[in-house]
Amino acid sequence: MPKMKTHSSAKKRFKVTGSGKIKKFGAFTSHMMRNKSKKAKLRLRHGSILKKGDENRIKKLLCMK
Repeated sequence: MPKMKTHSSAKKRFKVTGSGKIKKFGAFTSHMMRNKSKKAKLRLRHGSILKKGDENRIKKLLCMK
């Protein structure tokens, strides 16, 4: 049986933390930043941890399960 391949778009969008949780980064950060408020831009800088249901789906794409 061949090796499982990691889903290319998933590996670009998600990172695995040291404790095994999946971290995602927000959308809407690449252009038209002058139309966004300072508060919105500050919030977009930081990633967030995925919820449990989504985490299982992404782990499959990253060949972790």
